[in-house]
Amino acid sequence: MMGDENMNSSMEPFLPEKDGYRVAVIGATGAVGQTMLEILAERDFPVSDLVPVASSRSAGSVINFKGREYTVQDLAAFDPASVDIALFSAGGSTSLEYAPRFAETGCYVVDNSSAWRMNPEVALVVPEVNPLAMEAARHNHIIANPNCSTIQMVVALKPLHDAVPIQRVNVSTYQAVSGAGGKAIEELAKQTGQLLNAQSTDVNVLPARIAFNVIPHIDVFMDDGYTREERKMIEETRKIMDADIAVTATTVRVPVFYGHSEAVNITFEAPLSAGQVREILADAEGICVVDDPKGEDYPMPSEAAGTDHVWVGRIREDQSCPNSLHLWVVADNVRKGAALNAVQIAEILIQQP
Repeated sequence: MMGDENMNSSMEPFLPEKDGYRVAVIGATGAVGQTMLEILAERDFPVSDLVPVASSRSAGSVINFKGREYTVQDLAAFDPASVDIALFSAGGSTSLEYAPRFAETGCYVVDNSSAWRMNPEVALVVPEVNPLAMEAARHNHIIANPNCSTIQMVVALKPLHDAVPIQRVNVSTYQAVSGAGGKAIEELAKQTGQLLNAQSTDVNVLPARIAFNVIPHIDVFMDDGYTREERKMIEETRKIMDADIAVTATTVRVPVFYGHSEAVNITFEAPLSAGQVREILADAEGICVVDDPKGEDYPMPSEAAGTDHVWVGRIREDQSCPNSLHLWVVADNVRKGAALNAVQIAEILIQQP
């Protein structure tokens, strides 16, 4: 559950207190949907009735949750009237069509797509950062999950911004192929085998060959030369944290299966030493600091994969610019970058003051 330090003790409950809640997972057969189910079970979320929902292609299949089998329902035919919380991970167009239908019944929707993130009427929430933004959901019952790269970065930035206001953030990402879906994972594996066997590679999912390569191109290019992924990080960070923070980003796909990494350069309004940053982050919720240059110890995606923390290391003062620091930030993009963040939001929905 969320720590009390981030919640207003006078906040009215979103949902009435009861022994269990009817929870629907939309996109339950996908990678993020399956991880949502795992995390609901791991965190012992009070589910009285689970409803796995997916497209007609997956309807009728069976999934296992806490030792019981559940039949996947067809989203197009499903009646959401009795659902308390719906965790959506089924793509933007699906969310735009179906999330309002769920919300109209009084169900709270936590959406993992980009469909609602920049809607000014919809809360964009990272529980460790801005849980009080969820108040906006009382009138429309929709809460947006940010982009996976944004989530891990703002978790690291928020406690520092609270200590000394941040003026500017410059981030370069090193994003795993799982961020592009299961077919991208298969493509990396297949291309790796092809190259190791001196064969030509098939490129069908990502913009270019990803095996033994890096691609400075995630999502479509905009007219200003930024990609949509970069614009997401810029706009979402400012919406979640502070509209006055200047943000720029370069997002890059790397041949890693799970775990996004970010090199983050931060400029503050006043000096903040590397030692102070280590102390602040060591005490921050959801963060694990691994920063021992002498021992060559730092976060890596291979170690972050399968974990729930945001890992921070390579903390050092920027010798080229006053009041500036470097951070290296790593997290499992499918867990904290998607499924866990959604479940944490659901935990706030049932938290009683």
